[in-house]
Amino acid sequence: MLSTSQLIITILVASVVTFSTRLIPFAVFGKREVPKIVKYLGNIMPPAIIGVLIIYCIKDGYTFDMKILAPQLISIALTVIVHLWKRNILISISAGTISYMLLIHYVFV
Repeated sequence: MLSTSQLIITILVASVVTFSTRLIPFAVFGKREVPKIVKYLGNIMPPAIIGVLIIYCIKDGYTFDMKILAPQLISIALTVIVHLWKRNILISISAGTISYMLLIHYVFV
């Protein structure tokens, strides 16, 4: 178990690193034009992240038990539909997560 001072130092280091990663793009680009590759990555990364999250969520679920497979497939479909509709990753992931939790706790018990 970490001591109080170790916990405080850990939190401070994590805070500085997080703040630095947010600050770097502004320090590097300033008022200059954002490079095309950065714009491209900004457009391509959200769907790629959703794809990686979907694969991660179903990687261990190679089963044809419908109590396991159905909630996953329904939630994946809902996530894709909400993302195509709203184009907002936070809303898409939240909708998929909430639907999955509701399905496994109340429908496919």
